[in-house]
Amino acid sequence: MTAPTVHEVTPDVRARVVRAMPALPAALDSKIEALWRQAQAHTGGVLFNGRVFSADRIGPGLLVGHLTEFRRIVAQMDRPPLFGALGLRPMAVCGVVLCPEGVVLGRRHPRMVYQAGLWQLPPAGSVDAGAVAADGAVDLRGQVLTELHEELGLAADSVTALRPICLVEHAGSHVLDLGFALRIGLDAAAVLALRAGASHAAEYDPLEIVPLAELPARVAALGPALVPTAGIFLRRLGLLPD
Repeated sequence: MTAPTVHEVTPDVRARVVRAMPALPAALDSKIEALWRQAQAHTGGVLFNGRVFSADRIGPGLLVGHLTEFRRIVAQMDRPPLFGALGLRPMAVCGVVLCPEGVVLGRRHPRMVYQAGLWQLPPAGSVDAGAVAADGAVDLRGQVLTELHEELGLAADSVTALRPICLVEHAGSHVLDLGFALRIGLDAAAVLALRAGASHAAEYDPLEIVPLAELPARVAALGPALVPTAGIFLRRLGLLPD
């Protein structure tokens, strides 16, 4: 397996939409539609063809790109060679949530279209059109806080510190995961109780909070069942040995 590419980012990293989504040849669009229908059948028809930010150029302090259809992203993830024609680098935000008792870890639902059944660090989600202002500015921090509330039921005011870690580009899919460290003051019991009422709570089952002293052993036990970005973010934060 090809290792992901890690891009360094500045503390004030930003993103901006600078162009419209390009049109596609009819034959390519038909292929994408067929792959989209397959994905819908696999997931029970729950996928939504919204718009997601895709980076055209990546810099430490600024990513520029466009909004693209989710169905194009799904097609490229299913058929990585389509990157040659589509050139998509869809962006997601990922949070490393640290509470006094440890780090939040969860297993993705087996019917998810991406990384189904794998363990990761919630929250995580695509940077969608709702994060884009009229002038094209993308609210990356607002997006990760939205995911935090949707997936874990945690409000923005529960976060006492938030900072970017790095940007990870997955080989093959070219998905970009921008990691954020989110420190919260709530204890484990409060986190688990609030998560039970989250609108997207079903995305992770089970969910656990791993004490920092037990984290290296837990990560080793999960092995390839843990998404690669999780280990990268945890090492960057000094929570795992290099």
